[in-house]
Amino acid sequence: MAKSTRKTIATAIAIADVASCYCAFVLALLLLASLRENYPPEEPIRGKFTGGPCDEIYVVNDGETLHTISDKCGDPFIVEQNPHIQDPDDVYPGLVIKITPTKDWKV
Repeated sequence: MAKSTRKTIATAIAIADVASCYCAFVLALLLLASLRENYPPEEPIRGKFTGGPCDEIYVVNDGETLHTISDKCGDPFIVEQNPHIQDPDDVYPGLVIKITPTKDWKV
């Protein structure tokens, strides 16, 4: 009976070791999957919007003026809300501005 008990214990330990390795593998996969979900996008989002026509932080695209952005986003007070804009005619691609759209924005 001692050999039978030892064999049973050895089998139980082997099963527990395999189950432990399997659980560690599954947890590692879950961790990698969660890291991938939180990873930032490869390219910055420019000119693409999630809600209305404009997000609160807007990156100026090529060929845009404050007037066209104001019309598109429904914010007539862009210059007042962005003190870093010294000259309204000096707007360039890549300039980051704050937008506060009104409720009546144009699509």
